[in-house]
Amino acid sequence: MKTKELSDGELRLMKLVWDNPGITSSQLVKLCKRQLGWEKSTVYTVLKRAAQKGFVQNVDGVVSALVTKAEAEKDYGDRLVNEMFSGSLPGFIAAFMQDKKLTKEQAQKLKELIDSYTEE
Repeated sequence: MKTKELSDGELRLMKLVWDNPGITSSQLVKLCKRQLGWEKSTVYTVLKRAAQKGFVQNVDGVVSALVTKAEAEKDYGDRLVNEMFSGSLPGFIAAFMQDKKLTKEQAQKLKELIDSYTEE
């Protein structure tokens, strides 16, 4: 992942780019207006910042992501856990689950996921 982080606005823009591969910059402006309420100048400002950070490119009016959604989600999750929970994944999960209940099937899937990442 890139050393610089996506801002919240850049992340919102990137979600639209990931969901609309090969989108033109003019189509992106219209989509941002409709879904985010952004003006054209805001779209181009956020797009420029994301491009300077190496997350997106605008070549001949076609906007494309330079990182995958999965890479960005992992980076965002890591940053959240580190900043809000001092790097404690159990602390994050406890806070997230505070007012939720899992079905037996969901709990089993989580156990399997944890087991697949557990060191030997």
